[in-house]
Amino acid sequence: MASPPLQLAAAPFLLLLVLVIPAARSSRVFSVADYGAAGDGSCYDTAAIQAAVDACAAAGGGRVLLPAPGNYLTATVHLRSRVVLEVAPGARLLGGTRQADYPPESRRWYVVLAENTTGAGITGGGEINGQGGAFVVTPSEVKNVMVSWNATGDCLGDECRPRLVGFIDSKDVRIHDITLNQPAYWCLHLVRCDNTVIRNVSIFGDFNSPNNDGIDITDSNNTVITDCHIDTGDDALCPKSSAGPVYNLTATNCWIRTKSCAIKFGSRSSFNFNKLVFDNITIVDSHRGLGMQIRDGGNVSDVLFSNIKMSTRYYHPLWWGRAEPIYITTCPRQANSKEGTISDIRFINISSVSENGVFLAGSKHGLLRNLKFKNVNLTYKRWTNYTGGLYDYRPGCEQMVKHKTGGMMLEHISGLEIDNVRMRWARGSLKGWDVNPILFRPSTIDKLSFHDWQSVDVQ
Repeated sequence: MASPPLQLAAAPFLLLLVLVIPAARSSRVFSVADYGAAGDGSCYDTAAIQAAVDACAAAGGGRVLLPAPGNYLTATVHLRSRVVLEVAPGARLLGGTRQADYPPESRRWYVVLAENTTGAGITGGGEINGQGGAFVVTPSEVKNVMVSWNATGDCLGDECRPRLVGFIDSKDVRIHDITLNQPAYWCLHLVRCDNTVIRNVSIFGDFNSPNNDGIDITDSNNTVITDCHIDTGDDALCPKSSAGPVYNLTATNCWIRTKSCAIKFGSRSSFNFNKLVFDNITIVDSHRGLGMQIRDGGNVSDVLFSNIKMSTRYYHPLWWGRAEPIYITTCPRQANSKEGTISDIRFINISSVSENGVFLAGSKHGLLRNLKFKNVNLTYKRWTNYTGGLYDYRPGCEQMVKHKTGGMMLEHISGLEIDNVRMRWARGSLKGWDVNPILFRPSTIDKLSFHDWQSVDVQ
């Protein structure tokens, strides 16, 4: 029988192997220049980059280096397991702008794509650029009109454009110290991934282009997002559930600006969302702050929003949103759709300056349950000239509804606790607002609790 001291001595050795072996692999460097990459921004370097990736994978893993200076034009690059794409500071990987640059299936249209990988990643301090401007048909300060590659019917409408970076059915994903710039469509997309860390990533999308989401987390679990800067036209952090649940997602220490929703659940929401944390987030001049659009029968539970500062404002109504700092909704996308519930949601240490009120709306068979607001400061004022007096249920549901505007609008809720909540009203700039801080239909609300709540006028 083995003695306990022998077992204890072996454990550190095994831990050392876990730490050292990946380091040895990552020390192997395969420069794309050695495989013929020109880096001149006009000749396609796809073959050279892919050859370096494949050689790196065959050697057991390591780093594929895009050296600086250089602009490396490419069709889709396919990452492999244990291969880290390293774009050096001063180097750019440029996505192609032709449909022929991408695989036949639109679901695989990415500039960089990892499928069924373990330990793949992206880093380096450089930039991956989707050349999103090339996909704008008609520029507009309201909302750009975009190109559509939908001639084959493989996808619909103007959302037929390539994404920038995608990890599909992958685990142990690591993305850090990289700039993702000007995506034509979604920027960074996780699909059915497990154990992902995204750190110190800067994302910049055209502020007038639709559907250029920052980070979409689809059916993916055990995800950490930290120290990221996201400045883009569409939703910034967006968990979605299409074919499976989303759980154990933590996002911290991020800065966000968007013409849509800074943090948005859905609207694809067929499965459950559970155990998500958003902490120490700054949201600036966004159309919505914290949002949930549950439309397909999935349930949301155990979510914490904490230590968040934000400002929300109106943009053109072609963009979903009505300047709400907090927007929590569940209703059926179609008449025959299931209705999901939203429960056990906490808002702690939140402050906002907003052109609209908080909107909390469940549905007849999809109640909001056990919501808690603690240490929340809501300042209301108007500074744009867009028309108010509308509630935005899109997508589906009631669409846009005329309604008086209050500090909080409540529908179909069972359990709402308000503790140390302050509403401050800049009355001189609030034309069209209702005098009531809280608006609700009593027949749809029960289990309300108010403790240390104030509503005051300010200059």
